[in-house]
Amino acid sequence: LDIILFGATGLTGKNCIKHLYKLTKSNGRSLTWGIAGRSKIKLMQVLEECVSTTGRDLINIPIIIADVSDSDSLNRMTGQTRLLINCCGPFDVYGEAVIIACLETGTHHVDVAGETFFMENMQYKYNRLAAQKGIYIISACGADSIPGDLGVVFLQQNFEGTLNSIETYLYLDEIEPKSPGPLLNFATWESAIEGIGKLPEIVSLRKKMFKKRLPAFEPKLKMRPQMYRNNVSNAWLVPFLGADRAVINRTQRYFYEHENKRPIQVNPYEAIDSAASVQFINLYKNIILFLVKYRIGRKLLLSFPSFFTAGMFSFENPSDEKSERTSYDIIFHGTGWDENVSASELNFRKPPNKSIIGHVSGMNPGYGLTCICVTMSAIVTLTEPENMPEKGGVYTPGAAFARTSLVKQLNDNGVTFEIKSKM
Repeated sequence: LDIILFGATGLTGKNCIKHLYKLTKSNGRSLTWGIAGRSKIKLMQVLEECVSTTGRDLINIPIIIADVSDSDSLNRMTGQTRLLINCCGPFDVYGEAVIIACLETGTHHVDVAGETFFMENMQYKYNRLAAQKGIYIISACGADSIPGDLGVVFLQQNFEGTLNSIETYLYLDEIEPKSPGPLLNFATWESAIEGIGKLPEIVSLRKKMFKKRLPAFEPKLKMRPQMYRNNVSNAWLVPFLGADRAVINRTQRYFYEHENKRPIQVNPYEAIDSAASVQFINLYKNIILFLVKYRIGRKLLLSFPSFFTAGMFSFENPSDEKSERTSYDIIFHGTGWDENVSASELNFRKPPNKSIIGHVSGMNPGYGLTCICVTMSAIVTLTEPENMPEKGGVYTPGAAFARTSLVKQLNDNGVTFEIKSKM
């Protein structure tokens, strides 16, 4: 097979099926695919459920049985495909075994991970082996962090001159009338807690992985105050705790080390509609960041997701109606110079004299936008080898797809990248 979708019975995996069905056959493509998981009965049920969205009988789609606790079954699965889409999280718990299987069978791998420690640990441990094998291991191919990472690359490619810094402003909003219930499911919350819980280990990992620190470029992009508002965002801003900044920084390091490009400094923020909401959100964040340090605290967070997130996460899956009515927007505000500044010019004294504003948007970030992004990432990896990095390895989306048609293909399928203004 060309593609196998692992974790197809989960909410993300199930929502990938309709996109696999459509996108593997569009634009003249004819890619074969199958689904994998632990239970044949559940996999068959998922295919039956998806008939209503595809309009076709999926009875002939291959089903593969594989379990993350059984390495032989993983090898049998990855040995049957050119590329694996992995939707089986939390990735800090289950992801490494799947990557090892892909390395052993020479299979490309893309996933929807958003756990920073997992992604950087996989790069540290397996980048050299993946390069030797000539396979691509690409994480963060969902809402974390295709829009953020490729959005920065898109801005860079459309900026005439040299970008110095970018601030990003993430907006999540439900179209009126709003419906009750959670926005995201428990599996996503579990992945977030696993990821945040590993933050203390990231510092020591980076010291081992990045032997040489990046030079400090001037002018330096400083973090904003805890409560901040500007004219570009037209909202109150708080630091965004997701994986975007870590993923973008790895992409910029890659361009600096392999292409001698001046790294772009990036600070991501979340946009909030009112000052009162900012105070409320900061209170919740501080409680979560305190509890996640301790085993009993993590147990509490995982036992009562709705309480600790004001209903955003729950053991119940979000309704299709609520998911489909939730919009995802990132505004990118970049500043730089109208001339080319080399990577060797650390302290470029001339103040930035040019700016650019970009926008990435889509609907249903958890189970719509994410599924389109990871499916198209898989397809582009297989169909555009000439535009991928020359050697295999463990890559960020920005490093892997910068020269491909992924942004264009996402634009054609409901995830919009656009330049709003240049000044």
